[in-house]
Amino acid sequence: MLIIAGLGNPGPKYAGNRHNIGFMAVDAIQRRQGFSSWSKKFKAEIAEGEIGGERVLLIKPQTFMNLSGEAVGEAMRFYKLAPKDIVVIYDELDLPAGKARIKTGGGHGGHNGIKSIDAHCGKEYRRLRLGIGHPGVKDLVHAHVLGDFAKADQAWLSPLLDTIAENAGMLAKAEDSQLMNKIALATGGKPDADAPQAPKKQVAQSHIHQARNAAQPKKLPTTGPMADMLKKMFGSKGD
Repeated sequence: MLIIAGLGNPGPKYAGNRHNIGFMAVDAIQRRQGFSSWSKKFKAEIAEGEIGGERVLLIKPQTFMNLSGEAVGEAMRFYKLAPKDIVVIYDELDLPAGKARIKTGGGHGGHNGIKSIDAHCGKEYRRLRLGIGHPGVKDLVHAHVLGDFAKADQAWLSPLLDTIAENAGMLAKAEDSQLMNKIALATGGKPDADAPQAPKKQVAQSHIHQARNAAQPKKLPTTGPMADMLKKMFGSKGD
């Protein structure tokens, strides 16, 4: 069994906030993958279903962001799961808007929801971070995070959420690189755009040199019968 937890704050006041992109992602999965209706349990809203043969519990903690771990931890213990059986989807200030990254474990990066889950569940769970961009000034972070997405953001936000929902099977099977490629293409990026590029192969470079060498005129003879004939045909360089 797998728990996929989306982080956010409950209530209509926060529904469109950048901080609630985790809620938006699991809502999209719930709709696309034919999960049950949302119900209340574990201090959260939950929906049950199956993705790629794997039983999955979607969870939206209703404890407010800073106490997200209470809800996720309660569900984890109820089903006797380990941190490796949890995926948490949340907003990331330090990623450009529309970018996504996934990893297991790591630091909380100042995210209070992740701090809480670390405390209640341990750290070795998978983290799908969805970039919301940084306002550029620390004093504006609070307003940026708790502000609603702008209309212009829909150009990348809708394709991002749709791609996560459509390819939730990759998330369930931990096919992380494939999922990242799908997201990058959907949001106008390139697959593995931030991955280090492999150095050019020497064999390709030698082919170029071979072609250049083939284009160079061969050295003409300066002595002998052939040289005499060429001098008669074209004259010497000094003529």
